[in-house]
Amino acid sequence: MIRALTGYSTRHPWKVIALWVLLGVALSALAPTLIARVTQHQTGDFLPRSYDSAAALHIAQEHFGENPDATTVTVLVARSDGKALGAADRKRVEAEAAKLAKRRVIMPREDDLPEFMVPDRSQTPRIAPSMTAPDRSFELLSVQLIGNPADKGVQGVYRAFRDAARTQFSEAGMRTGFTGGLADTVDTTDSHETAAKVGSALVMGFIILLNVLVFRSALAALLPLLAVTVIGGVAVGAVAGTALLTGRKLDAGTPELINVVLLGIGIDYLLFLLFRFREHLRNRPEQPAREAAEQVSGRVGAAIASAALTIVAAFATLGLATFGQFRSLGPAIAVAVLVMLLGSLTLLPALLAAAGRRMFWPSRTLRHEPRDGRAARFGELVTRRPLTMLAASVALLAALAAGLTGIRMDYGRGDSGDRTPAAATAAEISRTLPAGVSDPTSVFVTAEDGGDLTTVGLDGLSRALAQVDGVGEVARTVLNKDHRAARIDLYPTADPQSQQARDLASGPIRATVAQHTPAGTKAHVGGTAAIFADVSTAVGHDLRIVFPVAAALIALILLLLLRSLLAPVVLMLSVGLGFAATLGAATLLFQHALGEPGVDFTLPLVLFLFVVALGTDYNILIADRIREEMQRPGPARAAVARAVRHTTPAIATAGLVLAGSFATLATTPGSEQVAFAMTLGIMLSALVLSLVLVPALAALLGRTIWWPFHPRPTASDHPQHRATAPAPEPDRAASSYGPPHR
Repeated sequence: MIRALTGYSTRHPWKVIALWVLLGVALSALAPTLIARVTQHQTGDFLPRSYDSAAALHIAQEHFGENPDATTVTVLVARSDGKALGAADRKRVEAEAAKLAKRRVIMPREDDLPEFMVPDRSQTPRIAPSMTAPDRSFELLSVQLIGNPADKGVQGVYRAFRDAARTQFSEAGMRTGFTGGLADTVDTTDSHETAAKVGSALVMGFIILLNVLVFRSALAALLPLLAVTVIGGVAVGAVAGTALLTGRKLDAGTPELINVVLLGIGIDYLLFLLFRFREHLRNRPEQPAREAAEQVSGRVGAAIASAALTIVAAFATLGLATFGQFRSLGPAIAVAVLVMLLGSLTLLPALLAAAGRRMFWPSRTLRHEPRDGRAARFGELVTRRPLTMLAASVALLAALAAGLTGIRMDYGRGDSGDRTPAAATAAEISRTLPAGVSDPTSVFVTAEDGGDLTTVGLDGLSRALAQVDGVGEVARTVLNKDHRAARIDLYPTADPQSQQARDLASGPIRATVAQHTPAGTKAHVGGTAAIFADVSTAVGHDLRIVFPVAAALIALILLLLLRSLLAPVVLMLSVGLGFAATLGAATLLFQHALGEPGVDFTLPLVLFLFVVALGTDYNILIADRIREEMQRPGPARAAVARAVRHTTPAIATAGLVLAGSFATLATTPGSEQVAFAMTLGIMLSALVLSLVLVPALAALLGRTIWWPFHPRPTASDHPQHRATAPAPEPDRAASSYGPPHR
């Protein structure tokens, strides 16, 4: 199958290239509209209905008409001169709010994008009075906008509304402040906008410069970015289309994560091909370039397919998760990687065949075998002192893994730590009102006996909730239209996104509700704090299931690829140690050194899947090459040295590119932990595990590493290999390209 795809692509390169370009243009144009239709931003919607907060969210939508796509912004209105609001001032606030509520907010358009590519988020906001400060220093308005806070169109609508409201109230002698999830997201995005653009530009420049230095060719430097961009456009469109057809909802951050992953692994796979293609052309200068491209693509394609399927298998295990954010991420990444695999087996070989030796122009490195360089000396060092190198790498990883001591999970929503205007407004509100005013914890009560609910009948529950330590205020009970459901809003004194608020919602509040819910009724606790308390439970459950299943699937793929029982164990132990070291380093930096509440709750699972699955790519490449070299005559250690010599440039370059791709996440607010951990994890996987630990173990174990099927060193009957077959002793000729597996 693999050779059929690569063979067709290298024989008909221009047809394959044209098809991919057409698909890339078409799906890239449709992707924004499709993505907008399949993303959701309510974390509670990702929880199964069996969780208390998810049931509360369902009641809010069914009985109180709350829009699941709505996001609330709290507007603070106060006198510009700082005096208390009088009766006339409050009437003026009401009048200005009424004017704003009648005005449709038009979404700003980006000049560089056609209208059909950007969904129109223009809308008329719903505005209602919320609360007045006890000292009458300000009044709060609740503004409801429809759409995902991560959607650029929704963010543009908010900016337009904010500026209009600020101007209108200013003309009336009032000052305004804005807070809430959307307000904070926009403020943080605006403050990081320059850093994000500079960071992306630096990474692109770094990738191009690195490829220029490695290949000394402009085409080889630019081609990876162009090819991956085309395949990435198809992949994102395919992910959105698949989600639409299957009815799945994606987290708002999934498309960006897919782009980062595809940029990294796509360039990795192309680099694997480019390095092997250059090596092949050096050793067979007389062979036609298309024939060389077909042989190389078929040989390396097997390793690429195994590497990609490892990632797919790992993320497929997320289908077992109970938390919907994980369950939707798994298939999305799996589909994207499958598209990248298809592109790696078709578009990339077609590009090699079409460009031929011009791929490396104007470099002259194809005309001669390069002298022994750093890679060769490094390979000799690892195989000459394998025990020392093994001990050093294990000591480094163990030291980092020690940081796992005392690890805590942080279930906040990625607070960037910036003092944004939204954060300043929230702090001003909390000085006179409970911190939970802008994001209350809500108790929803429904009638089960067919009768109607009354506020009097729920007074006992309200009074009991008011006595809970940590609840600053309890709002009056609100009944729905048919009096079959009621809502009681609680305003905790703690920040709604803090661990204290989550403990309050999941502990004392739920215990009080269970104790004082009237007979014939059923009650559920909802709100941000309750949702994230349930998320912590769901994630803990998922970690215990996904980790072992993903590890088993990856081990099975390694077993089938390497045809050995011992080698997969060695590789799995190495990536497991790399995972522990990476998570430990993140804990040391963010929790212990910087004093953050803990590591992001998604980090262990995402890190496990990415570092183990992507890190296994490099282990597969080095292990596959070690096996190939051990099938040739000569000592096992010499075979390992040759494998390290030939794969070090490819693995080191690919690791730096992938790490640089993940580093761009640092410019995304709230993603600093993920960016650091994944960047470090890939660097450890590439430079420590694949180039030191695994080769050192292979040098110590020799051909025993392939137990129970030891590869026998025999000369190939391939005519091209007979002409260049090396002597048994490991001299320079022994580094020539071996025959492709049949």
